[in-house]
Amino acid sequence: MSNQRVQLNIRFKVKPGKKEEFRRELYSLIEEMSSERAFISAIVSDDLDQPDDLIIYETWQGTRERWLAEEFIKPYRKDYERTLGDFIVDRRISWLQPKGEWGSHITNA
Repeated sequence: MSNQRVQLNIRFKVKPGKKEEFRRELYSLIEEMSSERAFISAIVSDDLDQPDDLIIYETWQGTRERWLAEEFIKPYRKDYERTLGDFIVDRRISWLQPKGEWGSHITNA
């Protein structure tokens, strides 16, 4: 297993009145993906200034290319992707590579 890490910072703009239902779907996805070999961690946050926004910050072993080739194709992800239109109006994904870390040892950067 590679020492390289990749992080996904995903911001969801949730449809009005759908945030808690979407949160349950997202938590269910996280429960499934947390058993994957390359999974390191996930943090879900509410944006205090944008109440309809929900953000997930995932850390994985490997590269973006490997994540797309191995993780994105999982059947449970495909099911989740099909339901997104019921809950969100927008999703913005940032791909990150950790270069330094203080206060924890999640990324080993």
